[in-house]
Formats: sequence, structure tokens, C-alpha cells
Amino acid sequence: MQLNGCWTSIGHTTETSLVNKRLLVTELPGPRSRALMERKTSAVADGVGTTMPVFAARAGDGILVDVDGNQLIDLGSGIAVTSVGASAPRVVAAVTEQVAAFTHTCFMVTPYDGYVAVAEKLNALTPGDHEKRTALFNSGAEAVENAVKIARAYTRRDAVVVFDHAYHGRTNLTLAMTAKNKPYKHTFGPFAPEVYRAPGSYPYRDGNLDGAAAAARAIDQIEKQIGADNLAALVIEPIQGEGGFIEPAPGFLPALAAWCRASGVVFVADEVQTGFARTGDLFASERENVVPDLIVTAKGIAGGLPLSAVTGRAEIMNAAHEGGLGGTYGGNPLACAAALAAIETIEEEGLVARAAKIETLIKERLSRLAAQDVRLGDVRGRGAMIAVELVRPGGNEPDPRLARDVARFAHQHGVIVLTCGTYGNVLRFLPPLTISDELLNDAFDVLAEALEAHR
Repeated sequence: MQLNGCWTSIGHTTETSLVNKRLLVTELPGPRSRALMERKTSAVADGVGTTMPVFAARAGDGILVDVDGNQLIDLGSGIAVTSVGASAPRVVAAVTEQVAAFTHTCFMVTPYDGYVAVAEKLNALTPGDHEKRTALFNSGAEAVENAVKIARAYTRRDAVVVFDHAYHGRTNLTLAMTAKNKPYKHTFGPFAPEVYRAPGSYPYRDGNLDGAAAAARAIDQIEKQIGADNLAALVIEPIQGEGGFIEPAPGFLPALAAWCRASGVVFVADEVQTGFARTGDLFASERENVVPDLIVTAKGIAGGLPLSAVTGRAEIMNAAHEGGLGGTYGGNPLACAAALAAIETIEEEGLVARAAKIETLIKERLSRLAAQDVRLGDVRGRGAMIAVELVRPGGNEPDPRLARDVARFAHQHGVIVLTCGTYGNVLRFLPPLTISDELLNDAFDVLAEALEAHR
């Protein structure tokens, strides 16, 4: 994104010279954002909340410009979606060309080559050299739900295993699979049956339990309480997202995958948040050479347009009967054009390597802060998916209030930071992979100020 020249906000045009830095020209929120929030309150259901009180007018490469002209550093990427930037040139060009041709025909009625090209690309890029097939959908939750459908069709079994601290979506089935009650599940039940939860690997809170031992603990519970013969699929995030950016101990994922293969259980990697270079690998499963039977992708797949996918072994993917998979908007032509352009951007601009460099910068900053402040209990994550777990001094008791206070301070000073975690005490950092080192350093200067202000 070139932050120079004119930009148009909602309801007005402003001539201004924009530079790629944090810039506050009003208090936050400014008057135009406050007016829009009043309209939002009177028009949008109360259940739809917002993290920030400002309304976006333009964004790209780590800067979000609000309708009042404030420039905020974006450490959220729309929750790991705009990994290539919120206005990546290749994505903009591809979508512009496609929208002039046609916006929709429904692939199930009159197909088009963009859908096929995305499927071919995903079959080639995802882990494993086996024969694969892909089906496209709209959201991460929809793709997770379809992965379960496919696994059930293939195995002729019903049960599904997920893990403590998991997040898989907001549909009825995926809410059953999601661990955290508020804000996701509270008052929305009853949920889909035959979903079971197993203990995962949480190194910061597991003591000395290594990956193999944590896997053995989970497998023992699964075999005793469910039985492998009843289990269609084991669904797991290689790094848990909403649960707190929890990276399992080495050996945990490979042991679970091996057990699934031996037991005829479909191993499903939910890479909705971790996929497409976010973790310093194209897919997080690759770090330990785990080859999922099915891999679920979304978020960073299409530069901000709604698209998701299930990709996996051909014999499993083809188990669903013809017409059993699909949806009116699944694999929309605009989203497919954006996905091909986003993948090209990742490849041509070396964004996998860039994610690894972002990891080094962020972890160095957080480690220096942690050495001076015992409230930073654990710094973890990979690539541009890093988190710090905040705790009360003298132990590892979660401190969600501190997380809220630090995030609020950052917001007031022009840095978009998200919280997460089962206990609500984790600050997570998901910058676009195109962000500059200068913006990252400025953002973490603000974070350091926030922690000092709330001692």
C-alpha cells in the first residue's frame, strides 16, 4: 500500500499526505468514528461487538487509517486474515479484473476455472505428496464442519475428538468443538452431539510433561472414554489460536498423527489461523513433518476475501457422495482470484522468510521486557503469530485485567492489539507479513509504555 496522496473516508474526502507511521490527529475515537458508532448502536445487533472504537477508511502494510485521519499500527491483520496486507497490489488487480468479468455464477451450476486453479494450488502446496482433492467454502467454521462431514462419510463413524483450549468456529457443530464458554457458547446450546474433548499440550502449564507424554495422556483418555473404533476424526490446531497461541511440546502432534494412522482415524489439522506463511512455514504442520489426512484453511488464504478450503487425501475427500459438498457462495470467483494473487504474493515477496524475521524481532522485544517484568509469564508462538501470557507476580495465576488494561492503553495510543486465551490473559500479535521493522519497533515501544503505566 502506498500511503501517499488522497484518500476518501466515509462521507467526506480529505487531502492529506500520509506516511507509513503511527499518527494521531484526534483523540481516539475521533468525532466521525463516534458518530458512526452511534449509528452502529442503533442499527447493528448488540451481540456484534468491536475491539476498537474507530471506523476504518483505508489500510495496508501495517497501517490502518480511520475516518478521522488517525493512522494506527495494525498488529491484528483482521485476526490473521490480511497477511499479505489489506490492499495488496496483486490482490487488488486480480479482484478488479474478475469483478469486471462476473461476480458469481455458483460453481455447482456453471463452474469456472478460478475454483479449479485454487484447488490445484492447494493440492500442490499442502503437506504430503499423496494424491489430493480440495473443496472450497466461505469461512473457517464452514470448512471445519465439512471436514467432519467428510471424515464421517469416509469412516462410517460418528465421534469427533477435539482438545482443551480449542477454537474451531461459531456454527452449532463447531461451537460444540470450541472450548471457551464466553463469549462463544454461552446461551447458544444445545450443541451437536458426539464431540469429545481431550487434554492437549500446554507447556507453560504442563510442568515437565513432554510432547510424547502429553500425547500418551490424550490417547489413553480417548481409548478409554470413546474408543478408536467409534472415532471418525481427531481435529486439532497445530498452534491453538483463540485458546492462547498455545504451541504444543515437540513430539505431541507427530504422536497423535501416528496413532490416528494406526487406528483408522482421520487426522484433521485446523490451519485456519496458522496457514499461509503465518508461522514462518507455509503451514504450521510442516515444522514437525506432520502430514494431515485433511487440512482446513481460511483467513490468510485470500487477502481478506471470504474463502476457505478442505484439502486432503483423495480417497477421503471423495468419500462424500456427489452433491454432498458445496454451497451457494463457496469458492466465489472474486475470492478465488484473490487467493491466487495472495499465494503469488507470498511466493514472490518471500513472506514465509519474512514471518520468521518478524518472529525474531518480536520475541527479542518481548524477552527483554520479560527479563525486567515477572508479569510476562510466557512468550511463545512462531512467525508472525506471537503471544505473551500475563500473570500475577509470584506465580502463573492468569491476570486478565492486566491484559485488558495493556490492550486498552495500546488502543488509545494508536496500536491495534488483540487479547485471547481461555483465561483472557494473553496478548497476541498478528501483524501483516508486509509490515516494516520500524512500525513493529514503534508498536512495541507503546507496549512497553503500557506495561510500565500499569505496574
